[in-house]
Amino acid sequence: MALDHAILVSLAERPGTGYEISQQFQRSIGYFWSATHQQIYRTLKKLHADGLVSYTDVAQDGRPDKKVYTLSDAGRDLLADWVASPTPAMPLRSDLGVKLRAAEFGDLGAVIAELQAHRDETAAMLELYLGFERDYYPDPDALTGRKLHQYLVLRGGIRASQATLDWCDETLAALRRELAGHQPAEPNEPHKTEPKPTPRPLSRSSR
Repeated sequence: MALDHAILVSLAERPGTGYEISQQFQRSIGYFWSATHQQIYRTLKKLHADGLVSYTDVAQDGRPDKKVYTLSDAGRDLLADWVASPTPAMPLRSDLGVKLRAAEFGDLGAVIAELQAHRDETAAMLELYLGFERDYYPDPDALTGRKLHQYLVLRGGIRASQATLDWCDETLAALRRELAGHQPAEPNEPHKTEPKPTPRPLSRSSR
């Protein structure tokens, strides 16, 4: 998927300005396809030049007119064609996975620390997703149409985050065992030998 398609999806759901589209990316779309404000505005210009979106100038008091974008018929047709086209499985690319393969050549403690940070970030994201599920989709079985589709995307994020969290916990436990096995053993405390008693001189009566 390209950013073009994500913006077309946003405009298919509701018309909006470049700023409003950026806000929607921050609130929802950005959780599975991120983009900066500059990228969104640049892509909107390209989509307009290609005839896939149109805009209407809306006057504002004391401010320049704003452009409210809508999906054109050509843009809607392109989006429908794209939805029907096959999507190849995404190849797994993980910097952290490659770094884990190289752990024996570096600082194992540093790898553990980075993995722990990754785990904490994933746990925070999972908590956020679960909050969305609880607040916006309290009755999933009653959902249809757009709401159902949005919920299913959210469920994908929840499941992926939970799987990542489980993997982090499993990996951290294994690496910490490995690190403990590499720690130098504490030197044994030498046995204390009792001082030999000093012979007492014999008394006159024992002679």
